[in-house]
Amino acid sequence: MRFPDDFIFGGATAAYQAEGATKEDGKGRVPWDSFLEEQGRFSPDPACDFYHLYPEDLKLAHDFHLNGIRLSIAWSRIFPTGAGAVEPRGVRFYHEMFAECQKQGVEPFVTLNHFDPPEAVQNDDGWLNPENVRKFEDYARFCFEEFPEIRYWITINEPTSMSGQQYISGTFPPGEKNNFFKAFQAEHAMNLAHARAVNAYKEMGLPGEIGVVHALQTVYPYDPDDAGDQHAAALLDALEDRFYLDGTLEGSYSDETLSLVSEILEANDSPMIDITDDEVAILTKAADQMDFVGVNYYFSKFEKEYHGPSEVIHNGTGAKGSSVCRLQGVGEERMRDGIETTDWDWAIYPQGLYDQLMRIKRDYPKAGKVYITENGIGLKESLPADGSMIRDQKRIDYVSLHMAEVLRAIESGVDVRGYFIWSLQDMFSWTNGYSKRYGLFFVDFETQERHPKQSAYWFKRMIDTKEIPPTKEES
Repeated sequence: MRFPDDFIFGGATAAYQAEGATKEDGKGRVPWDSFLEEQGRFSPDPACDFYHLYPEDLKLAHDFHLNGIRLSIAWSRIFPTGAGAVEPRGVRFYHEMFAECQKQGVEPFVTLNHFDPPEAVQNDDGWLNPENVRKFEDYARFCFEEFPEIRYWITINEPTSMSGQQYISGTFPPGEKNNFFKAFQAEHAMNLAHARAVNAYKEMGLPGEIGVVHALQTVYPYDPDDAGDQHAAALLDALEDRFYLDGTLEGSYSDETLSLVSEILEANDSPMIDITDDEVAILTKAADQMDFVGVNYYFSKFEKEYHGPSEVIHNGTGAKGSSVCRLQGVGEERMRDGIETTDWDWAIYPQGLYDQLMRIKRDYPKAGKVYITENGIGLKESLPADGSMIRDQKRIDYVSLHMAEVLRAIESGVDVRGYFIWSLQDMFSWTNGYSKRYGLFFVDFETQERHPKQSAYWFKRMIDTKEIPPTKEES
């Protein structure tokens, strides 16, 4: 099979990970600023200095024939404290950058919030405060009106990663652990914030499209024939996938989903979260008119029955085999024998992407169009001493296998419209700093020079031919 002629082949980025310039032109602080300062491990400045070097990166995208780019607006560049006075320098930056996208023939898919709400919002209970949900809607409305040049909007990136790492693993600010009540309440609040933005966009009668992006790690029972493992997989799926999919793609939470959520909360001595009929009506209205869903897929999980206390050890350094994830009332992550993993202990399991896409088609028919909004592999890379090109065969192999699953899903009737590799260029990583590289283009963070990797040429050939190229040929 070939990819459709109008298929979007893009590269993905995020404001905080790419822009740098965290203190320039009136930008407000975000929770990560304080969180990283307290840790003292690494700084988000200068990242890959996209704030100043975006013309170079967009020219590279053009030269390698990418026709799409996933970007995000930093909420705190527009409203430094989340609401109130607008910072005109931030508005001007995004207008100029979007104009450069148009000049280079690269369609921007723009995310309103990619893990970086203003610090003032987070300090005021973040998504748990209904007033901040309304502030997000106001910010979204402003962007919809201010940037008519944008045809594709994404409300929130990976709300599941946000809530789980904020309140369960503690790897995102505010760094709380094992608070399943706050995690689920934040999940519901982000579903609601997303829905309010979608409904506002449609009420404004704008001509573009709007959707949401979810990180979907397909969950399987460690032992497919073990009833306890099957139930543990269902519980983890409810926590990390199903609650979001129900809320955004169906517009209501099924009885089975709520039963699983209740079981997790009860096991952690937590009350059931608050969900009102009025809120469900808002979710349903948005699900009925949303245009697409974005799927971020990197790996699958294999869950084993477990009845002990929560213990999470996050592998943020690439020390292979150091991850631990046991969640009270849920289960324990185990790796099946024979499955290859990255240095960060992520299972390389392309079938999980196909299975997740088929699950959306089967269980959430309202979803309609699908974009693979992130997929890629993080590697430890450095420039060869002889100045030759980086031969990132591992990345080519990874992307090739996953693109084959995308084609298989299209053949099976899933309406996949595009694929965005994470990432366009090497960037700052939230919990890994600069050691984990995903880009098609290597960034020397000392000089900010860009160097195309072997994968960039391989990806360009796929774009040109609309077919998956052989993985072993010289570029």
